[in-house]
Amino acid sequence: MSIKTYGKRVNVLTEMNTTRRIALQRIHILFRLAKETIHEDPQLAQRYVKVARKIAMATKLRLPKEYRQLICRHCKSFILPGVNCRVRIQQRRESHMVVTCFNCGKCSRIPLKSRRNK
Repeated sequence: MSIKTYGKRVNVLTEMNTTRRIALQRIHILFRLAKETIHEDPQLAQRYVKVARKIAMATKLRLPKEYRQLICRHCKSFILPGVNCRVRIQQRRESHMVVTCFNCGKCSRIPLKSRRNK
C-alpha cells in the first residue's frame, strides 16, 4: 500500500512505523521524567504519564509492560512503589504481587512466575 505525494511514492507502512517509533521514544522520555520528578512535583509526574498515555492511544500503540504496571488500573494515576503505592507478595494458591494504590485505595494483582514454569 503506497500513496503518491509530489511525484514520489511513499510507503504508508514505513510512515506509520516512523510515527510509532517516534511516539515510543517520546513515551520513554515522559516516563523517565515522571520517575525523576515524582518526589519534587507529583502533579507534574501525573501530567507526564497522562500525556504519554494520550500519545499511545493516538498512535494505537500499546504501552510496554513495565510502564503499564506503573499506572493504576482503576484511577489511571502514576504509581511508584514506596512513594504512592504499597507492594506486597502473597503466596496463596499462586504467588502474586499485590499493588495497593494510595490515591484510590484499590488493589491490583500481578501474577508471578511459578518455579514449575521455569
